Amino acid sequence: MLRTIDFDYHLPEELIADRPLDDRAASRMMVIHRYSGKIEHRMFTDILEYIRPEDLLVLNDTKVTPARFFSNDGKIELVCTHKLSPVEWECLVRPGKKMKPGRTVEIGEATGTVESVLENGNRIIRWDREVDEETHGRLALPHYMNRESDVEDRDRYQTTFAREEGAIAAPTAGLHFTPEILSNINHAFLTLHVGVGTFRPVKAELIKDHEMHSERFHLSQETADRINAAKKSGRVISTGTTCTRVLESLARTQITNQESQIRATRGETDIFINPPYDFKVVDVLLTNFHLPQSTLIMLVSAFANRELILSAYAEAVREKYRFFSYGDCMLIV
Repeated sequence: MLRTIDFDYHLPEELIADRPLDDRAASRMMVIHRYSGKIEHRMFTDILEYIRPEDLLVLNDTKVTPARFFSNDGKIELVCTHKLSPVEWECLVRPGKKMKPGRTVEIGEATGTVESVLENGNRIIRWDREVDEETHGRLALPHYMNRESDVEDRDRYQTTFAREEGAIAAPTAGLHFTPEILSNINHAFLTLHVGVGTFRPVKAELIKDHEMHSERFHLSQETADRINAAKKSGRVISTGTTCTRVLESLARTQITNQESQIRATRGETDIFINPPYDFKVVDVLLTNFHLPQSTLIMLVSAFANRELILSAYAEAVREKYRFFSYGDCMLIV
């Protein structure tokens, strides 16, 4: 029975990328051949060599919003995890003990009142007017960057194809693509709004006991049709764990002995992919390097074998790859 500690590895702090490269396509790319165990060290711009004309690359077009706010007096931090309406937000609040039902908080000209406290500890806050997000909002950068967001992040912590607002964190495997590279690849989009749960640590000793967070997604009929066509003649290449979770979640609910295709849908997924797992839609995975003991490294280990992945991570450390959101990437074929 797999334990959380079974997905641990040592990472020197200096290998954590807290700033993006000048050129978003200049990252290195480790290529893992999951059946032979062969590992190659390439550049991201070499990705075209691994994509066939009949393949379909699937990307997440969610757009990161400035979801982190501080009260006017600086004492309360809020992260908007879900907008129920322009003036009603679900928020992660720190410190929570100060924000009981009926308490108020001011951000700019807006005053918010705590309406209720949810089971997960989040607050429902109703504002007396819309909050000026452009003025007061900040990107909620991952904690491991150890810094506040700045003007550069507004552009670089966003994919070049982002269009559907709603994410708190970026779908980081997509950060490497430029419009020029994408123009040479058969590709399609889905939407999964990445939430704060992505960064929450696994606290359970046994991974089977971990309660997975839920995230909202949407798959159009056009993308569903193109994925079904690609499964017949080529391969589905998933850009990141976010796309993978959507595609495999749909496989779990839609693909049966009688039905072999996926359909357009909108909903939420809390799928927790970990070894062993039989992937039904995704054939190739492009992903960044993930935190030790995280649900993301567990997903990748299900795709390519835990021992191979941990060996590849150890090699990435030796070769001084850059890790996490602004870091290098891995292509698993």
